[in-house]
Amino acid sequence: MVREVQTAQNVWPMLTEVVFVPHAQSEYQRLTEVLDNLIDVVGEDEDHPLASLMEVIGILIEKYEDEHVP
Repeated sequence: MVREVQTAQNVWPMLTEVVFVPHAQSEYQRLTEVLDNLIDVVGEDEDHPLASLMEVIGILIEKYEDEHVP
């Protein structure tokens, strides 16, 4: 497990523009743009290498909407 954490630490700086918890409307909008781009690339292919990233970003967006959108 230590190796996985070290790997994550090494690549995380490159991912922070794509994977983050939105706390403001502008961040939410940026994240929805990322999701739109992922949908264009992944489509319905559940075996696509980015499919799980698309799911994670969808969950982050859903959480923001649950807390901030009436």
